[in-house]
Amino acid sequence: MAPTTTATARAAADPRRRARARKRRLAVAFVLPALLLLGALVLYPVFFSFGRSLFDASGEHFVGAGNYAAILHDPATLKAVRNSTIWVVVAPTLLTGLGLLLAVLTEKVRWATAFKLVLFLPMAVSFLAAGIVFRLAYEQNPDRGVLNAVAVGIHDTFQDTAAYPTARAREGHGLSGAPGGPYVTDRTVRPGDSVGLGLVGVGPNALPATAKPAPADPAAGAADQNAITGAVYLDFAPGGNGTPGKVDPGEKGLPGTRVEAVRGGEVAATATAAADGTFRLGGLTPGEYTVRLPAANFAPPYRGVDWLGPALVTPAVIGAYLWVWTGFAMVLIGAGLAAIPRDALEAARMDGASEGQIFRKITVPLLAPVLTVVFVTLVINVMKVFDLVYIIAPGPVQEEANVLATRMWLVSFGGGNDQGLGSALSMVLLLLVVPAMVFNIRRFRRSGT
Repeated sequence: MAPTTTATARAAADPRRRARARKRRLAVAFVLPALLLLGALVLYPVFFSFGRSLFDASGEHFVGAGNYAAILHDPATLKAVRNSTIWVVVAPTLLTGLGLLLAVLTEKVRWATAFKLVLFLPMAVSFLAAGIVFRLAYEQNPDRGVLNAVAVGIHDTFQDTAAYPTARAREGHGLSGAPGGPYVTDRTVRPGDSVGLGLVGVGPNALPATAKPAPADPAAGAADQNAITGAVYLDFAPGGNGTPGKVDPGEKGLPGTRVEAVRGGEVAATATAAADGTFRLGGLTPGEYTVRLPAANFAPPYRGVDWLGPALVTPAVIGAYLWVWTGFAMVLIGAGLAAIPRDALEAARMDGASEGQIFRKITVPLLAPVLTVVFVTLVINVMKVFDLVYIIAPGPVQEEANVLATRMWLVSFGGGNDQGLGSALSMVLLLLVVPAMVFNIRRFRRSGT
């Protein structure tokens, strides 16, 4: 009886085993294309890059860990490592904070959906387009760069610009000084004297509309024994036929020019030239003075901030990155905020807690898992940033803005032609990214359970 029962059980189990085996084969058949694609696009490049990193630039000579040692001794690569560290510390922190702040604030506005849509729109823009937009926005020339146009407008609103930034003294005709000023008279003058101060280098279009012809003889009005008088004028007659150092017909005064009387190194009197360039330095005691045109008259105009200079290029590129990714952080944190139980918030309000206390002690702790996922995701993304750095940073300061990804590309394909070192950099970048990816995957699994 026992053998018959055993045979019957085996006969019943065989179809089940065959069914399970068939399901496994079917599963493998479905998964196999994905595995092949994963191996071709991920695993093979990783192993190939690791192998290539052990050879020199030509790929013919085995150098072992030589390329990895070169990373520690190459100043440009170390600068890229420093910049990558700045990116990892600054960008995810700012983005997570901005996303949290905007997610909380948008809950309290009527047009929250439209506001979120506007902030999320940059995510639809490619990094190439965003880089071009910000490259133009950061232009040093205020006529092209919108940020410097705003900066110059604000600066000029609160501070007067120089009257004649391109003006200079005509050497050997009464004034002397270095380019850009100040310019002083070659000889001393006394109260009661009058001087003509001729300048050149001012284009006809740069003259104010209020400028009037300068008096032919600045000394004609010298009758005040307690003042020095004279005229500041453009020493260039229409057609170029005038006499240097003399007011010719048609030569105009330079209104708004600041003039000083200096004695013993101290300013004794100041005046501003009138529409025809005349001035009066009054209230002077007897003695010898020099007349000076201070450098403020000739200071170059404010041209804004050098956003793409060596000092600010990395913060400038990070600013562009924030513009693109703030909407992403806000939407993810907003989704987590919507899942917070409202009972806890209402109970805290009924107990007299302020909105700030609710935010710090209830909202943020409950959002901690979401904030962690957003932060780690942004860290992974920041480590791989390439497009914005490569597009926004100009060639002369490219090295100052480089991160590991751009350095890897430049070393391998951008003129360095050292794919051994470039492969070593890619492996370093992979080793930095993998722990963050593993952390995120584990958190996703815990949240799923």
